[in-house]
Parts: sequence; structure tokens; C-alpha cells
Amino acid sequence: MLQKIPIALIYLRLILGFIVLYLSYIKIEHYNYIAILLITIGLLSDIFDGILARKLNVSTKLLRRLDSSIDQIFFICVIVATYLQYPLFFKENWIWLILLISSEVLTYVVSFIKFKKEIATHSIGAKIWTLFLFTTLVEITYSGNSVVLFQLCFWIGIITRLEIIAIILILKKWTNDVPSIFAAIRLRKGKEIRRNKLFNG
Repeated sequence: MLQKIPIALIYLRLILGFIVLYLSYIKIEHYNYIAILLITIGLLSDIFDGILARKLNVSTKLLRRLDSSIDQIFFICVIVATYLQYPLFFKENWIWLILLISSEVLTYVVSFIKFKKEIATHSIGAKIWTLFLFTTLVEITYSGNSVVLFQLCFWIGIITRLEIIAIILILKKWTNDVPSIFAAIRLRKGKEIRRNKLFNG
């Protein structure tokens, strides 16, 4: 039964994403407070599903791919929900947003071209960016705007997307949980890499 907790947390995040989107669509009262709570729960589920999967020895490639895919769906739902609430922010920052979204799409294009699979690198940089993305979305959800955090989120997002592309190009075969470019280089040379038991084991 315990072994099913990680996958339950992954699907919980999927459900939460659609709930946030629905609540934004119907413009529920006090949406911002409810959405922030649900987004926070979603982030915590993202943190602990991997930790528990590794702890329970159920961290398979299939599970990590599912985790990555549902992460994407969750944040897409939250971003669309945020757009429905605060379209002005998106109109004012559409160029930055297109560049950021394009860089994310490019990582998947490169991965599918090379490996015929989606990415699941779960790099340390990507995890850091997720925290900035979460914080930025919370700020926009609460206040309707974000300046400094959004700029940080943009540049960290671009840098980490470029790192992911570099990791994909360096690897000889598809591999999940690659912490960094340096780890990818070691894997390419057939060497073992150091993995963190909590975050990248």
C-alpha cells in the first residue's frame, strides 16, 4: 500500500491543476487564496513524490516520465488559470512569455528527435527553476503582477532549459534523473555519477 503513495501524489497534482483551472474559469470568490493553497499543495506533492519513491524503492523510469509529464500539465493548468484571472500581465509580458515557453518546447523537440521520448532529466537547475516558477505564479495570483520575481524566473528558466538541451545532446542514450551537464559528461564516458538520495537518487 505504501508503494502506491508516490503515484497517488503524482495524480493528486494532476487533479489539483484541473481544479485550479476550473475555479479560475468560474471566477470563484476568493480565488487567489484558494488557488495559492492548491498550488502549494501541488508543489509539495511534486517534492515528496520523488523522495518517497526513492525511499520506497519504486522510482522506476516509467514513474519518472509520468512525473515529468504531469508536472507539465499541472503548471500549464495553473498558467492558463492565472491568465484567465490576470490577462493584463500576460499582454504586457507576452514577448518574454513566448520566449520562455518556446525554450521549454524546444527541450521536448530535441529530446523527441534524439531519443523518441520526452525529457525526464530532473536536473538540479530545473528543480531550482520550479521553485522560482511557483513563487512567481503565487505572486501573480495574489497581486496580479510580478516584476523582479518574473525577471528572475525568466532568466533562470532560459538558462536551465539550455542546460537541459545540452544534457540531452551530451547523453548517448535516454537517461532519467541527470543532475547536471557535468553528470551527463560522466555518463557519456561510461562513468558512475553521484546521486542525492533525496533529490536525484
